Amino acid sequence: MNNNNSMTSVRESKQLLAEEVFQHIGAQIVDGVLEPGYRIRDVDVAEELHVSRTPVREALQRLERLGLVTMYPSRYTEVTAVTPETVEQTLEFAGYQAGIAARMGIARMSQEERESLAELVEEMYTALDDDVHISNTRWAVFSFLSARSRNLQHQVLINDASMALFRNLRGWSVPENDRERMLQVYRNFHDAVLRGDADDAERQARLMHYV
Repeated sequence: MNNNNSMTSVRESKQLLAEEVFQHIGAQIVDGVLEPGYRIRDVDVAEELHVSRTPVREALQRLERLGLVTMYPSRYTEVTAVTPETVEQTLEFAGYQAGIAARMGIARMSQEERESLAELVEEMYTALDDDVHISNTRWAVFSFLSARSRNLQHQVLINDASMALFRNLRGWSVPENDRERMLQVYRNFHDAVLRGDADDAERQARLMHYV
């Protein structure tokens, strides 16, 4: 029995270590410390973090599944670039997930929570001319919705994808010739939130992402 407990403890410790390495490397990619084309060598990361190469490899494999890196076996791992196609696909994915989160979340929120969400949406009204601000405010709304979807599977999916979503859409901005329409979409979403209209909130959340 003690041996089983010991083995379980070792596995949990390894999983935690791999998660820490994943967060460390991922944050450096998202923050731009590791730029596109940068070559990551697992042995260097292992030495830097004072860990074995196993959790580093596990973290890099997870980052590859998210599209943040490309692994070249027995050579190195390279940070990927955010291409127009990457942005388009990420925007589409985010749109459908935001719609799902809105559909589930709005129907399950308290009136107080809907009012708090509406305040976050209002911050988007003045963010259209600032790429960083609009990225942060849209992400705040998306995160709020996901956290209150009351659906564990959805939350796990978004949590795993959040690093790629934020990195890929950070440089995206609403086209200048579409900002008037987008502002109206924000206002429509705001009103749907306060009404508790989950169907309309889902439609507006998707329209924010052109889906």
